[in-house]
Amino acid sequence: MKITFVMANVFGLSGGVREIYNYAEQLKKRGHEVLCISPPKRHPSLRQQIRSLLKGQGWISMPKNRYSFLDDTNFTYRILESWRPITDTDLPNADVVIACWWQTANWVARLSPSKGAKAYLMRDYGAPGQELEKLIPTWSLPLHIMTISHWLAELVKEYCGDIPISVIPCSVDLDLFHSPPRSKHQYPTVGVVYRKMSTKGIDIALEAVHIAGKTMPNLRLIMYGSHPLKHKLPPNTVYEYKPKDEQLRKIYASCDAWLFPSRLEGFGLPILEAMACRTPVIGTPAGAAPELLSNGAGILVQPEDPEDMARAIVQICSLFDEEWQTMSDAAYAKATNYTLDDATDLFEAALRTAIERTKHGDF
Repeated sequence: MKITFVMANVFGLSGGVREIYNYAEQLKKRGHEVLCISPPKRHPSLRQQIRSLLKGQGWISMPKNRYSFLDDTNFTYRILESWRPITDTDLPNADVVIACWWQTANWVARLSPSKGAKAYLMRDYGAPGQELEKLIPTWSLPLHIMTISHWLAELVKEYCGDIPISVIPCSVDLDLFHSPPRSKHQYPTVGVVYRKMSTKGIDIALEAVHIAGKTMPNLRLIMYGSHPLKHKLPPNTVYEYKPKDEQLRKIYASCDAWLFPSRLEGFGLPILEAMACRTPVIGTPAGAAPELLSNGAGILVQPEDPEDMARAIVQICSLFDEEWQTMSDAAYAKATNYTLDDATDLFEAALRTAIERTKHGDF
């Protein structure tokens, strides 16, 4: 097949961007012709700049060099010369074209049939810029919807009726994320992804570490992210800024527990990445956490409850080595039970469903 991914942004270290690139790489390896296309990062408007100045935050600058997973990929990609909607003239003819964001769904819906059967990979909502009221209209566009969790599929059906939806749960690339069996570390260590969006709950994780540190003064925290720090950090904290994949693997494997404090999440890919590195996860019941943390792979804690997360940190970090290794093995087994090949099988099937639905005039 000739496959085009239409993205809103190719930069950053988000799980959603990584997921798209994983599929693009795997589809290319299977002999498909793959193109990813996106506008460049959108520059702040004059109104946004003035608002930032009035708040005393200064002029918003655009970094010249932004790290992206594109730096490590081999498939074809193209970034437009300026931010604008993607149109027919930007794209080759293809068998299928995939919108990867609510805004690009509107762009893809307007493309001519020669650009391919139209699909829509819908992964999340709730963060600034992707509020639910913006997404709901896109679910009624003439696109075959693919999503990453059953709860998101049910949400779409709540608003659109019992329409065909392909569910493709996230998977983890085991060539990138792995670890041999190991013991706990000399000093109790937990990790978390640093994200500024309130939906990601970094404030919950930092408060939990602060509370747990009262019981375990030698508790260490490792964070990684692609944003400059804007929070007061607990003692013994290390922040890895824009780490590459090899460093990410080492970060996960250097922890006794990984924290997943999200308030709202489509799936939660760092859960799988940490568990593939044999690190149990302490998570709130957002995204796929309730399913992934079952069977002893981690601990599910109450939402909006740093004290509950702190108790789980102390519990895991206080386990005897044999008890911790049992939890570590369960986490690894869960992460490796469903592979990237399995997910790519489902992705290919969903694309063929989009093509068949188009042939049958479903849209």
